[in-house]
Amino acid sequence: MAIRDTESLEHPLQRFYTSVRPQPTFQWERYQQRDVLVINHPQCQAVFSRQGGQLLHFQPAGQKPWLWCAAQWPQVGAIRGGVPVCWPWVGRHPGEGGWPANGWGRLLDWKLIESQEHDAGVSLHWRLSLWDWQADLYAELGQSMDLRLETQHEDSEPCQFGHALHAYWRISDIADVALEGLDGVQGYDEISRSACEQKGELRVLGSCQRVFEHAGSLQLYDDAWQRRLNIDTCDSVNTAVWHPGSRPLLGVAGNEATGFLRVEAVSGVDDCLSLAPGEQARLSLQARLVH
Repeated sequence: MAIRDTESLEHPLQRFYTSVRPQPTFQWERYQQRDVLVINHPQCQAVFSRQGGQLLHFQPAGQKPWLWCAAQWPQVGAIRGGVPVCWPWVGRHPGEGGWPANGWGRLLDWKLIESQEHDAGVSLHWRLSLWDWQADLYAELGQSMDLRLETQHEDSEPCQFGHALHAYWRISDIADVALEGLDGVQGYDEISRSACEQKGELRVLGSCQRVFEHAGSLQLYDDAWQRRLNIDTCDSVNTAVWHPGSRPLLGVAGNEATGFLRVEAVSGVDDCLSLAPGEQARLSLQARLVH
């Protein structure tokens, strides 16, 4: 089923769809030392990793892939690409310097609770239970993409918390895209370590690492592909935009990095949220094609 010539593919995980034989809607495969769930539906194709409950590939029928993923994964550790679930903290842990960046959720295996197919696409429910925490990730995939992360905190004491859906959006080239919908929005530039305000559309020139006080819809316009994606971070506290520029990324070939822009829904990135015992936290990320 796998093929060697990955450069001819739009996405490295499209290798699972080169077979001419009929494929089941849901099928587990072993790839780069991970268990991956390959989804093949008339409305879309998708791949999840059991590690991280991570959506790595999503492609509605008749369209180019929406998500970027690195071609090579580390033998152990987080997979770069798709929509990593950062949980139950974002960035560095506020108190434990040796704990992994962006939490345990990206590194542990999630349990697939339910998978269903219907005329419009597929529905999936993943779960991760850790100590007194429970995270549930719900996915609705078809001609659009809808991810919802819900966290239940059952400890007896309030706890600091943060979560994010770090989506790597696949694009033709970083030089050919613009992000619309942030005009006049205040934010913080992590590179210059200063407050910033977006003026007009955002085009990435070099490195970009900004966290905006924004929730709701944005539009990612790709001039070369003539594609406009509506990305909705819903009621998240912040919208973050990141690209490494020319800075090398471990495990990512130089020409690969020009093919993504990370636009993510995030809450608790700097000032951690405080969850009371029994309190729930929710985070959503939705996308659809604008015709």
